[in-house]
Amino acid sequence: MKYVKYKQNAQSGGDENVFWVTMSDLLLGLVVVFLVLFVFAITGFTQNKVNEKETQYKVTEQIAKELQKNNIKVDVDKFSGRIKISDLELFELNSWELSSKGRTYMSKFVPVYLNTIMKDPKIRENISEIIIEGHTDSQAFAGAKTPEEKYFKNMDLSLKRASSVAQYIVYSNYKGKKSYEKELFKLLSVEGKGPSEPVMVNGKEDYSKSRRVELKIMFKDKSILDSIKK
Repeated sequence: MKYVKYKQNAQSGGDENVFWVTMSDLLLGLVVVFLVLFVFAITGFTQNKVNEKETQYKVTEQIAKELQKNNIKVDVDKFSGRIKISDLELFELNSWELSSKGRTYMSKFVPVYLNTIMKDPKIRENISEIIIEGHTDSQAFAGAKTPEEKYFKNMDLSLKRASSVAQYIVYSNYKGKKSYEKELFKLLSVEGKGPSEPVMVNGKEDYSKSRRVELKIMFKDKSILDSIKK
């Protein structure tokens, strides 16, 4: 009887071992599958980001060439896709209304900028957003008595300046050029950054360069890169 009992226990233990071996193989297989999916997901995400940056670069390069051809002064960062306009070109000190100089500048800038990005359907139809950002420096604001008040006055000024530029772009009418007013109502957005993103030169804030308005294009389809003319 002892022998039979021992034999039964040994057989039962063998079944358990088979069960755990099977489970461990299954779990190992699932881990491998998840790892493969993870790698594919990361690779795809990275490639999309690369395509997006390349698209921004090529479109911004086109804009820079057209602006240069028309002798329009602007700072272009092709890698980030940002068009930077100094506040000195657009506004008086602490004002958010376009100066006469600013309106003259915008009357030259807007037609070139819009026609470069909107005339090509492959680009225009894949733009998800045109962001207009207002920026100030971190210097003391006239009339501000506390750091908090200075910060929010600068934030308010930057937002109003971005809004002024957006309004001019939408409502300006220029002879001989196609109007993109309906598209712009859907695409344009404005942001006030205040002094939160200063321009640093040699470790110090460059106050004049920090005061600026930036325009950036966002795309909804990362696959348009091949269709953009080189």
